[in-house]
Amino acid sequence: MFGGDRRSRDAIVAALAFGVLHAVPVSAADSLAICASGAGPRAPVPVPKDLEADVARTFGLPIDLARQLAFVRCAGDRLLACSVGANLNCGKADTRRSLPGAREYCRANPDADNIPMVATGHATIYAWRCVGRSAVATKAVVAVDPHGYDVGNWKEVGR
Repeated sequence: MFGGDRRSRDAIVAALAFGVLHAVPVSAADSLAICASGAGPRAPVPVPKDLEADVARTFGLPIDLARQLAFVRCAGDRLLACSVGANLNCGKADTRRSLPGAREYCRANPDADNIPMVATGHATIYAWRCVGRSAVATKAVVAVDPHGYDVGNWKEVGR
């Protein structure tokens, strides 16, 4: 989900820190204060129990789905949430212009107009095509925030 050992470790540390900060029930407003103080998680963590209803409302989901599929993180003083879906990535966006899966796809499918996400991964920000047997990242189709996340997948909680 988060990719790479360092990112996974950072996400676990952030989750533990957020859990300690939320040892007593808090409101979304309290969580916003935690984000504003700089003490909240900067990497995605599972939604704390006390924020499940707020996150569920943000996405129009039942609470049990928010509990299973959503993550939160702080971006500056804003509390953001992401809900995993079929093609939705809550981890950092992949901005690489060279992908092993895309290369392999083009070797097997020279001059293909489109490289499917099964080959590129769902985190890439580019549309891909094959020029001969070479994979080429064409235009960026996903906007990335200053922290490296897909802006289209993250919503401010309570807005």
